[in-house]
Amino acid sequence: MSLDITPQVPKGRQIVNAYGDGGFKISGAPFEGSVLVFLEETVSWSGDLTLEALQPVIGHASKPTILVVGCGPDFTLPPEDLRQSLQDHGIVLEWMDTPAACRTYNVLAIEERDVAAALVAVE
Repeated sequence: MSLDITPQVPKGRQIVNAYGDGGFKISGAPFEGSVLVFLEETVSWSGDLTLEALQPVIGHASKPTILVVGCGPDFTLPPEDLRQSLQDHGIVLEWMDTPAACRTYNVLAIEERDVAAALVAVE
């Protein structure tokens, strides 16, 4: 017996297909540099890990309750003031290296969780 365990991706859902070489492939579309990935759209982003640079997430029409941040190729600790500021806006910060963030975002998006990702490009 065989069982198909391929996850069903809701139509229009943004999924990270690939990362590396300074960019991403999101739902089949190439992006150079860092990106903000929302459930229904992906936009280019500066990659700055500051509250000011993350304003598009806070002000997004479908403001997520979870923000998965891929901080680059290696894990570094998040700024505590950033975590608190996002929490004040009702957003939980999940901080990890970019490869882990891509995988985590995909799982949460497929589970139809209220999530977005801020992904710093890696080589």
